[in-house]
Amino acid sequence: MISRHKSLIAVALIAAFGVAGCSTIGRLNPFHGSTPKETPTEGDRISIVATDQKLEPAEALKGVDFALPQVEKIAAWPLPGGSPEQATGNADAAPNLAIAWKKSIGMASRGGELITAPPIAADGKVFTMDAQAGVQAHNAQTGALVWRINMRPNDNRRDREGFGGGLAYSGGKLYMTSGFRMVAELDAATGRVGWRVRTEQPIHGAPTVAGGRVMAVAIDNTLLTFDAATGAPGWTYQALAESARILAASSPAIAGDTVVASFGSGELVALRTVNGNDLWNNALSRASRTSALSEIRDIPGRPVVYGGDVFAISHSGVFAATDLRTGQARWSLPLVGITSPLPEGDVVYAVGIEGKLVCAARESGQIYWIQDLNAGYVPKKKGGIWGIGAHTIPKPLWTSPILVDNRLLVVSSGGELEALNAKTGAVEKKVELGAPVLMSPIAAGDMVYVVTDTGQLIALR
Repeated sequence: MISRHKSLIAVALIAAFGVAGCSTIGRLNPFHGSTPKETPTEGDRISIVATDQKLEPAEALKGVDFALPQVEKIAAWPLPGGSPEQATGNADAAPNLAIAWKKSIGMASRGGELITAPPIAADGKVFTMDAQAGVQAHNAQTGALVWRINMRPNDNRRDREGFGGGLAYSGGKLYMTSGFRMVAELDAATGRVGWRVRTEQPIHGAPTVAGGRVMAVAIDNTLLTFDAATGAPGWTYQALAESARILAASSPAIAGDTVVASFGSGELVALRTVNGNDLWNNALSRASRTSALSEIRDIPGRPVVYGGDVFAISHSGVFAATDLRTGQARWSLPLVGITSPLPEGDVVYAVGIEGKLVCAARESGQIYWIQDLNAGYVPKKKGGIWGIGAHTIPKPLWTSPILVDNRLLVVSSGGELEALNAKTGAVEKKVELGAPVLMSPIAAGDMVYVVTDTGQLIALR
């Protein structure tokens, strides 16, 4: 398990230079001759984080309380972020965080075949996708298998390994994207395929469905849209080319007539959902970058729309709030991240790549507290003979948090789930899951669900 853990972390962090023949250089069109309706210009990337800005709690907020949303039942979690805005709420679920059952979802992660699709839940079922594009539906209460279908294309000789993609639910239909260059619709009750469309580039992120449209970001930094009923391609948007990026991808956020997407170029873009017209385009970038990794500007976590603002984190070291209507930056913090922020009530939470969980005021960006999830971590060495050739096991990576019963739930690539007090950051409970986890947990009904890289769906109650 340790060697797999190490390889997963390496894949999550390494830059992809033309992976599987899908360089982001140039305008690549998956629709055989159609052209994008909007073309961004090669403008300058403007830093929105000052070089002397520090990540530390504000003295003015010591002892100050803040409001959280009321705890309520969440019947379904139809998208990886819970809703088209990628915002959820304070779920009433799993008070004991006791493991209720574990079920296999199919092919586990191995080598270049990785489970990166978060689970979703709707209609009394939990839907998952394994490392080889196998899609499953399990009974949400018992874990019993309802149906299973292998969606890997038989005629695809271009991609022997097609990790990534994900699932979304809307109106009794299940929509999937895949690293095997495919978008498809399935019947959520039976798994029967409704339509299937091949794409020119792999899609490493899950789709977002709203207003009769399916939207997903391909690896060449193109936002693709499809008619949810027929699969017919719609408008596309091409972001700036970027040769170095994280081997992960974001899902767009949709709020009313606006879609917000993030790209490997570090661009955060707002567009009209009806036609793809450009509303604003920001680059989340720091003025001073001190290493080759900091040059990777990717925003692999989902942008989140909440309270009229867009929240996003870049690998370049910018955690920012942006006005949804104007695109003006409201505030920013120097946090390097590959996860999605969690705005709830008066605050917004974010996890950095080093394991720091930050609680900031949603309106001002001032920090209430910082909790180091890797505090006390002792580096360990593995392999080698008499110390020669040994390697250090890296610190765990932590997922985006969710809010359940006024507790923040995060899981790690070290196989641990932690529940923290949402007001103070104090750790209240730890649960050993027994296998690395790279996707955020979800909450639906009275359960919390987690998918591990060993191909297990775990339900906690």
